[in-house]
Amino acid sequence: MLDLQVGTFLEYFDLSLYVHMAVLLNELFFPKTDPYTASILTAAAFCSTYIFRPIGALIFGWIGDHIGRKPTIIITTSMMAVSCIVMANLPTYAQIGITAAWIMIFCRIAQSVSSMGEIVGAEIYLTETIQRPDRYAVTAFLDVSTELGALFALGIAFFVTSSGLNWRLAFWAGAAIAIFGAFARTRLRETPEFLEMKRKWIKEETQKTNLEADALLGIDEGAKLNATWKEPVQAKTLASFFFIACGWPLCMYIAYFYFNPLLKESFAYSPQDIIRHNFFVVLISLIANIFIACLSFRVHPLKINKTRGILGLFLMLSLPFLIINLTSAAQLFVIQALIVMMALDTIPSFAVFMSHFPLYRRFTFASVLWSLSRALMFVITSFGLIYLGSYFGHFGLWIIGLPTAFGFLYGINHFKELERKRSLYNKFIPSIS
Repeated sequence: MLDLQVGTFLEYFDLSLYVHMAVLLNELFFPKTDPYTASILTAAAFCSTYIFRPIGALIFGWIGDHIGRKPTIIITTSMMAVSCIVMANLPTYAQIGITAAWIMIFCRIAQSVSSMGEIVGAEIYLTETIQRPDRYAVTAFLDVSTELGALFALGIAFFVTSSGLNWRLAFWAGAAIAIFGAFARTRLRETPEFLEMKRKWIKEETQKTNLEADALLGIDEGAKLNATWKEPVQAKTLASFFFIACGWPLCMYIAYFYFNPLLKESFAYSPQDIIRHNFFVVLISLIANIFIACLSFRVHPLKINKTRGILGLFLMLSLPFLIINLTSAAQLFVIQALIVMMALDTIPSFAVFMSHFPLYRRFTFASVLWSLSRALMFVITSFGLIYLGSYFGHFGLWIIGLPTAFGFLYGINHFKELERKRSLYNKFIPSIS
């Protein structure tokens, strides 16, 4: 499992590198405009990395369900490496004009598409490899690897920018790291559950062919096909996972991007200052997720998620008042820290959610719903908060945040009910009543 953890860390290092350096790179690859137009351009560049994720979900979902979990995560890591190499050599807007912006957006789209198969594939791999209840904590620590990758990306970004070094060095480091990650994942074996599913599928196809041949010869159909491995899934379960997955994009955008104009305008922060500031926010998030992952050894994951959801709801209600009364960047940091600690996230319950998805379509269902939640929520937050802010100020956060928080709690309660029903038949599953 170490190869998977290392690979995920490396993948999210590359994915986060541009996200957290955007405050600097947008000035290099986009034309200089008034602050309002700059906000629109920044939002467009940010959203472009998410609205194409459903395409990646369909592609890699099919590969993951038909060819294998292992090939999917190797392909996605390789795509990330190529994108980093292109960005490391890309001329700026001052050199080639608007072409630079389009190429940068295209690279971000490629990274976004590849990342869709990355985290979902890695967490499904662990879900299908490790038995309950250990899989809960193990998949949670995979999320810790993503936070660690983001932390290192911010650290490299801050070191490069504060030392006066060329920003391209950070992307060359990212490309090298992605190549290493792809190599590390070639050592993985396919999951036992996927191999067993393929064996049953081959057996069923063979039986189906034999029955068709018998029918042509006038022979009785015989036994019915055994397709019990194609277990059904409720639409309510899929909707609940979608509502839950919508939580983190909202929290991420507010914690790391919503406050950047405020840091610039009210506290005179430079791009380098913002990168350093967000580095410590990610550090708080990393510590919180390590604690949550360890806690899931003793407490059922859904209990943890429900508690965070309730706390997050109360924080969302108080957030506009807290922002209005800000007097220092230190106070703003505390608010950001609270957001990431009470984030509406899937950690540590992702393995619980996946166990209620049908095996033969698990990768597709999970990746499509995951990508749609990202695409929808990042468009709504990045563009929506610009327009809502112009009419309602910081109270515009309620219009997006409160429905998202209630949807998150609804989804958690649905999976809690599914786990309670399953516990009637599997006594080793901890009670979550």
